[in-house]
Amino acid sequence: MTYCVGLKLDRGLVLMSDTRTNAGVDNISKFRKMFSWQVPGERSIVLMTAGNLATTQAVVSLIGERVRHRSASKPSIFELPTVFQIAKEIGAMLKDTIRDSTPAGQEAETFHSTLILGGQIKGSDPRLFLIYPEGNFIEASEDTPFFQIGETKYGRPILVRAYDRTMSFEDAVKLLLVSFDSTIKANLSVGLPVDFQVLDTASVSLQHTGRISAEDPYYRTISEGWSDALRSAFLSLPPYSF
Repeated sequence: MTYCVGLKLDRGLVLMSDTRTNAGVDNISKFRKMFSWQVPGERSIVLMTAGNLATTQAVVSLIGERVRHRSASKPSIFELPTVFQIAKEIGAMLKDTIRDSTPAGQEAETFHSTLILGGQIKGSDPRLFLIYPEGNFIEASEDTPFFQIGETKYGRPILVRAYDRTMSFEDAVKLLLVSFDSTIKANLSVGLPVDFQVLDTASVSLQHTGRISAEDPYYRTISEGWSDALRSAFLSLPPYSF
């Protein structure tokens, strides 16, 4: 399983993903699910993946090949004029990869994957897309300012309650860590470390990037502090009266 989140803020985009994959309780591995490409000041693209690992790795490899080997018939993400066009092209790659991987008579759902694409091209605002296995996609808006993929239900309540489009990048990373901590505690198929990227609108670049492990002092502070805060809030509520 997977958990990935992309937030759209007034200042830019903040994206975070876990690194755990599993094919059963005795086959747990760690793989990166966040990938980025950029020409600082010109364009920055981040992709997060959930679903069949072979499918997502194939799509990421195709993107990388097109970046390295330019072709007029198969444009790269560095050549397409808008993030919308990039989403359309990656959606087509995903759809074709799933189709080509599905043996005759087998359900395509086995190879399904879902993607979150965030990016900015100089002269335009950052954009955030959720790409479905069928190749179509939707874009984040004021009404839907963040996307989740993978194991979404445990971390969603904190996002719904605390998200603010005007929040700082620092507060956004804190919010996502609380969301991830809640998910990790509730579901063993999501695990540390987590990767994050911050796309700053003003610079059209990935200003902050990193990986946070279970040993990270700040993560421990957030995890323990959130648990203590929840207990205190619960105890402060009036008891039920029979």
